[in-house]
Amino acid sequence: MKTPESEQKTELNTRRLLFFEKMTFLSFYSSPVGEITLASDGEHLTGLWFDGQKHYGSTINDEPIEKTLPVFGRTAEWLDIYFGGGVPSFTPPVKLAGTVFQLSVWEILKAIPYGQTVTYGEIAKALANQKGIRCVSAQAVGGAVGLNPVSIIVPCHRVLRKGGCLTGYAGGTDKKAYLLNLEKSEFKAV
Repeated sequence: MKTPESEQKTELNTRRLLFFEKMTFLSFYSSPVGEITLASDGEHLTGLWFDGQKHYGSTINDEPIEKTLPVFGRTAEWLDIYFGGGVPSFTPPVKLAGTVFQLSVWEILKAIPYGQTVTYGEIAKALANQKGIRCVSAQAVGGAVGLNPVSIIVPCHRVLRKGGCLTGYAGGTDKKAYLLNLEKSEFKAV
């Protein structure tokens, strides 16, 4: 039988869970191309941005807390391997939040192999095929790619303009070129 005290305790626990679900934890990583901010919900990586990039901190709530978490340790290990010129054999747990369209674009990004590139048009064509429709706008794909909150691990830097030309990157085209050169990917500078 529920008592007023047990109902209060249940309500308090529910409020605590809701509070912690909305919490964002931060950590920082120094890369060869600049400082990186990492965000987490406590279990998953929810953001990875070069400091100062477009859409920086898009998943960070009002009062983030700097904290050491296992997911940050795994992410730093992944980044150490990556920036050391290796191909990490694991991926830290990632949780992406976005529209259905954005999530479908980001799933395609996750499938682009290390050292390879695709164009915005190729992603649009793949999405159209998945949805069984005639076409998807490459420009809309570009918008979703640019809003990817987990740079590098969800490899938006591997997307190029038609003809393999380097274009747009929320972290800056200099960083995109660095990452592609690190992976020994072919691209044309504009």
